[in-house]
Amino acid sequence: VQGVSTRKVKAITEELCGHAFSASSISAINKRLDESLAAFARRPLQEPFPYLILDARYEKVREAGVVMSQAVLIAVGIDWDGRRQILAVEMVNRESRSAWRDFLVGLKARGLKGVELVVSDDPAGLVAAIGEVIPEAAWQRCYVHFLRNALDHLPRKHGDDCLQELRWLYDRRDLAEARADLAAWLAKWSARYPRLTGWAEDAIGQTLTFFRLPRQHHKHLKSTNMLERLNEEIRRRTYVVRIFPNAESCLRLVRALAVETKENWMEANRYLNMDDLREHKKLALRQAA
Repeated sequence: VQGVSTRKVKAITEELCGHAFSASSISAINKRLDESLAAFARRPLQEPFPYLILDARYEKVREAGVVMSQAVLIAVGIDWDGRRQILAVEMVNRESRSAWRDFLVGLKARGLKGVELVVSDDPAGLVAAIGEVIPEAAWQRCYVHFLRNALDHLPRKHGDDCLQELRWLYDRRDLAEARADLAAWLAKWSARYPRLTGWAEDAIGQTLTFFRLPRQHHKHLKSTNMLERLNEEIRRRTYVVRIFPNAESCLRLVRALAVETKENWMEANRYLNMDDLREHKKLALRQAA
């Protein structure tokens, strides 16, 4: 019944079950589902989440007879046990600073604490909201989105080597190696692609924050790719509906998928070994002493 109108659900149940459910029965089912999903959305966040990953996707929704795209905001946290949890899913008209601020304030009100690193793309509103609501956290700009943005600063006809070489520096062992690669890359390509290299030199530091983390965590936290499988599943389910009759039906579907995914993640192996981060922090304290 997720994301489907009462009339369509009635037709589906008649076809599958050979029994006609009344519209009131279908509405009652939806109401119970909404109550359980609301409880999921309001649940207290009791443990700290040192890593917070934020992302957004857009779905088509019919409002007042007009089809428009609305943003689905998603927050995933990684706790000190190394497990991922979907912390929140909300719908807003667009990714504005106020929308992201309200989203993050809602997380804090439910108990979000101990955030040391936030990973996201770089919409101006989101970055400003992170600085306002979670100023104590470092920010990692998703390097995958950064490389996609780099295409906007290249001519249509260009060789692949330039961006491929830029991509390689994210696999280096530490920040010193990455900066050495960056200097060599700038020297090689600045004459040919001055617009790209100027932009990259100014912005690339935002994508290198992950080098502060233990090396074992780099590949998981230099981008928002951990959400790709969830986004693919959302895309697969929402494609069937295509245009939601209202925002509530879209939120119902995505939250139901979030609950299912959260349960699967909790039953799976730990996503990260957080002892790596504990040892990394101890080493940093010893070096600072």
